[in-house]
Amino acid sequence: MKLDIEVNKPVPFVFKQPLRVFNGSTNVKQAIKTLEAGKPLLISEFYSNGLLLLKAIAVHLKSKRAHTTFQEQRAYRSEFHKLSKLILIQITDHQLTVKKAPSIGWLKKLYSETPNFLLSFVQIQGLNSSWQWYKNGIVIPVLRNKIHPYYGTYFPTRFDHLVLFDQWLSRYEGPKKNAIDLGIGSGVLAFQMLKHGFQKVFGTDTNPNAIVGLTSFIEDTKLSRKIELDFAAFFGKWEHQTELIVFNPPWLPTSQVINNIDEAMYYNDKLFPEFFVEAQKRLLPNGKLVLLFSNLAQISGLTTSHPIVKELAEGGRFQLANYHKKSVKAASDKTKRQQPWRSAETVELWELTLN
Repeated sequence: MKLDIEVNKPVPFVFKQPLRVFNGSTNVKQAIKTLEAGKPLLISEFYSNGLLLLKAIAVHLKSKRAHTTFQEQRAYRSEFHKLSKLILIQITDHQLTVKKAPSIGWLKKLYSETPNFLLSFVQIQGLNSSWQWYKNGIVIPVLRNKIHPYYGTYFPTRFDHLVLFDQWLSRYEGPKKNAIDLGIGSGVLAFQMLKHGFQKVFGTDTNPNAIVGLTSFIEDTKLSRKIELDFAAFFGKWEHQTELIVFNPPWLPTSQVINNIDEAMYYNDKLFPEFFVEAQKRLLPNGKLVLLFSNLAQISGLTTSHPIVKELAEGGRFQLANYHKKSVKAASDKTKRQQPWRSAETVELWELTLN
């Protein structure tokens, strides 16, 4: 089934003048100065030259600034993004022109009418990683089958909150006629609910890639009769009341304008108040509202406010039925990113009912 929804994808670069080239003989320090001056560089000869330049930028930035706290790491990533997006690579006939480059199916799938263009090297890395996940699938511990996330769609890389939700579902004794999953993403929570006996799940998402990807994934399968999707915010076209509403909202606050993929990670100050108003209308009198959250924003110093605690104290719409939490597993010894706050992080499951 073809959806009349335009997916989000990297926008090709267009330059009228010749670009400066970065290859194996280019002076790396001079190349970084070029990037810091806001001038792009085109990777040539080998794909590995792009990797070399990215590594050099990372070393350069870490030598300039502290890299320990959450805020410092955020500042580093912002500066790294600013410079790395100026590193470009050529695509011709939907293939990378440099030697020893990966073959990326998204280049033809997403740009079928544009065979020749430029993208940033980090965008190509993202497309390549996404293609491998999409093609090979990803194992999620709480599911029987792999998921195949579409490009630009959020999928979990940590599973503590999913385990918490799975344990809650195993204890749930209410009706299982239907449920609503807000921000369905790659469909993990919906698949969990179906695994535990729910007959129908209605899912919404503001990310077109999530809707297009899930539609493609479930079409021509039994899942297409059990999952119904809507490209919309909050509850979209569904006005009916339900016995279960599930929401795994973003865990970090932001004061900036955010794009669709970032909406899976960051929330603005309107998200939770508007959600709780709409959720009150959609929940059956004896229904359950389940939110999966984390204390990450509090322990990392981004805010002292907890949006669910605030709603319970001030909203007058819901009351707490159950609360469960689980300590987050320590970061892998293999990770290069320092995360000292992880020892204090917990994921949370909030079960609310109507007042």
